[in-house]
Amino acid sequence: MTGLVEGAERAKPSLLRRIFTFPLVAMVIAIAICIICFTIGMLVAKFLLPPIPGFRQELMFDLASIPILLLAYYFIIARLGRHPKNDYRDPQALRRLGLGLAGGLLIFTISVGIAALLGVYRIVGAGDFSGLAPAIIGAAIFPAISEELVFRGILFRWIEEFGGSWMALLLTSAFFGASHLANPNATPIAAIGIAFEAGVMLGAAYMLTRSLWLPMGLHAAWNFAQGEIWDIPVSGTQVHGIVDAKLSGDPLLTGNGFGLEASLICIVVATVFGLWLLWLAIRKGELVSPMWVASRRSATLPQK
Repeated sequence: MTGLVEGAERAKPSLLRRIFTFPLVAMVIAIAICIICFTIGMLVAKFLLPPIPGFRQELMFDLASIPILLLAYYFIIARLGRHPKNDYRDPQALRRLGLGLAGGLLIFTISVGIAALLGVYRIVGAGDFSGLAPAIIGAAIFPAISEELVFRGILFRWIEEFGGSWMALLLTSAFFGASHLANPNATPIAAIGIAFEAGVMLGAAYMLTRSLWLPMGLHAAWNFAQGEIWDIPVSGTQVHGIVDAKLSGDPLLTGNGFGLEASLICIVVATVFGLWLLWLAIRKGELVSPMWVASRRSATLPQK
C-alpha cells in the first residue's frame, strides 16, 4: 500500500505544471500566442509579401495570418491545457463543413426573404463579380478561421472546461457581440443581436460537434451570403454583391446601417436556429458541468 501511495505522489504533476495547464491560464497563453501570430502576419504582409492586384493591405494581412495562425494552433495551442485536443481533427470534417456552408446560406437567405416580404429589402439592379476573390478571403475565409479559432477553439473550450457549457456559451456570446462594437455603424442593439444570433448559433454548433468545422462553415457562408450574394453590409462594412440591393424602412428591421445582422429579422431567425442546435447538443449529452462540480462528483464515487 505504501508503495502505491508513493507512486501516486511521484506521478502527481508539479505545481508549475498544474498552474500552466489550469484552463484559464491555458486560455490566456493561447490568446497571447494568437496576438503574436497576428503581429507576425501584419509584419509579413507589410514587408515580405509582394503586392497582389485588387488586394488591399487588410487582405494581405489576412493572407499572411491564416497559415501562421493554423501552424501555431496545430503545434502549440492544441497541445495546451490538461486535456490537449485538436479541434480540427474530425473524421466528419468535410461533411460538417458542407452542412455549415449550406446552413449559413439558408438561414441568411431566409432572413433576406422575410425582409423582402416586409418591404425593407429590394433588389434594384445587377451587381458585379469584380471583387469576388478578395471578398471570399476577407469576408468569409479569414473571419471563419480566425474568429472561430479564437472564440470557439480557445475561449469556449477553456471557459467550458472551467465553468461549464452555460458559462462558456454566455460569455463567448457576449464577447463575440462586444467585439463587433468597433465596426462601422455599430450600436448596442447590433452587438446584442450578434451575441444572440451568432454567438449562440456558433457556440451551439461547436458544442454539438466538438470540432470547428460546422461553426466555420456557418460563419463563412453567413458572411458570404449577406455580402457577396445579397449586397447587404457585413457587420457594418459596405460590400458589392452579385446584385445591387437597398435596405430601407424601420431601423429595427433594416439594422440601421449595420446590416440585417442588427435587425429583429435576423436576430429571431438565427437565434431560433441556434437554440435548435443547442437542443440537439443537450440531447446528445454534450452539456459540460463546471470543473468544481465534476470534482465533487468524482470525489464521491466509490474507490476501487
